Amino acid sequence: MTKLAFGTRSEANLHSCDDRLQRVLRRALSYGVDFSVIEGHRTLERQLSLYHQGKSQIDGVNRKGEHNYWPSRAVDVLPYPGEINGVNVWNDKQRFSVLAGLIMAAAKEEGVAIRWGGDWDGDGNNADSNFNDLPHFELAED
Repeated sequence: MTKLAFGTRSEANLHSCDDRLQRVLRRALSYGVDFSVIEGHRTLERQLSLYHQGKSQIDGVNRKGEHNYWPSRAVDVLPYPGEINGVNVWNDKQRFSVLAGLIMAAAKEEGVAIRWGGDWDGDGNNADSNFNDLPHFELAED
């Protein structure tokens, strides 16, 4: 099996994240399931844009998001490739859930407490959230 490696853009995004998140995601990638790091640190302008588009519940002004810290305390990932059998990854909750399980396992092995945007309360039920952010992972400790 070929060892997976993050691409240039994923590496740049990952480098804007807290070292603990970097360790977790590198370990998760070593499990052999490919994914991209689509965002780490987020500027105030980007945060406001996402808020106005309804893609974030945090505006970055009245409440700072975990992406708004430097280094970022949050990261967004996307299963790779972007389409399998005609299903776009953004519409593939199963692939996000599988990836989330791997990332949560990697976090446990690394001793890092994280929270997934598909199961905010961490109860194992991803149907009880009022806002799903499937690409999102954040540190749950400090």
